Amino acid sequence: MSKLITYILYAGVLFLAACAGQAMNPTPAPPSLPVIKINAGAATTWLEYPATIEGSTNVEIRPQVRGYLEKIYVEEGTYVNQGQPLFKINSREYSELSRNAAATVQSANASIEKAQVEYDRLKPLVENKVIAETQLKTAKANLDAAKAEHAQAMSGKGSADISVGYTLIKAPVSGYVGHIPFKQGSLIGKGETLPLTVVSAVNTVHAYFSMSEADFLQFIAGYEGKSTEEKIQHIPAVDLQLPDNSIYNSKGKIELVQGQFDRSSGTISFRAVFANNDKLLRSGITGKIRIPSQHDGQLLVPQESTFEMQDKVFVFALGDSNKVTSKQINVSGKSGNNYLVSKGLANGEKIVFSGIQRLKDGAVITPQNISADSVLQAAVLPKNNIEQTKN
Repeated sequence: MSKLITYILYAGVLFLAACAGQAMNPTPAPPSLPVIKINAGAATTWLEYPATIEGSTNVEIRPQVRGYLEKIYVEEGTYVNQGQPLFKINSREYSELSRNAAATVQSANASIEKAQVEYDRLKPLVENKVIAETQLKTAKANLDAAKAEHAQAMSGKGSADISVGYTLIKAPVSGYVGHIPFKQGSLIGKGETLPLTVVSAVNTVHAYFSMSEADFLQFIAGYEGKSTEEKIQHIPAVDLQLPDNSIYNSKGKIELVQGQFDRSSGTISFRAVFANNDKLLRSGITGKIRIPSQHDGQLLVPQESTFEMQDKVFVFALGDSNKVTSKQINVSGKSGNNYLVSKGLANGEKIVFSGIQRLKDGAVITPQNISADSVLQAAVLPKNNIEQTKN
């Protein structure tokens, strides 16, 4: 009897201890996590291609006469106006040639005057049959020869003056001066391998980029038109992303496509034209051409709301009783920090926005509804990666 009482008392103690343990370790409350509603809408994504910027006109400045470089009027990188002096070649030799040519012209003038006087003297004598007509013909030939010598002398004078003019080299266009490999006193001439400099006109610039054969065929098929030229006219304005990832403040237009593919690289070249009124862009700058592409009826999901498993992308969808379930999604494109989803989610479905690292299938959460529009705008628009319009 005493053993039975002892056993009952021991069981009661264990029961009371279990109840106390349960009171001390209550079941944790479901985690509170942000949830967004996914709606179908229109989104703009961009195709990006590396590009090199060149001035619309790059003019190599080369000497047309041989001589010593006497003066350099400009510094590398400075902006010059059309007609502004750039270099001066020593002109003494060419000035002497010009003076000699001028003296030859004067001598030719004198010869013409002398021949003209002789012709005028003989002409009345021939008319009065005082002398034979042969003498007048000889005088006329001498006059013609003197005029020909004068023309030749004038040509020589013009050529000499052109050479003198070549000694002062002026900017053929307005633009920026490039590298100047020669120094004052250098002997330069027409046979130099390197130009004196390059002047780049940058009021407008060209951004050159290329596509592979597959990219080109897929890209061009998306625009209206019977010919490639007509299709190019329907390509919308493009953006230029600069090396600091900022977007250039003026949009460009694709206006030219190379006529054939480069056999060595298997690519075809394009160029886009941008206005450069503030002279920010210079020849040699690199960047990215961003071509917009419109997508309708797409679901836009923040990358932050996804996780990967075995090369597949998943989200946690919110179900009944606030339980979450992992769902695989098909990603049809990427735009900034967001995925374009073509399959796996339904329009209007809710997903967990963040804090998914410790979630498991069937877990219960306390949903905190937030606006999908505010999330997407805050995450995307400041980076100029996407524009979204909700239905």
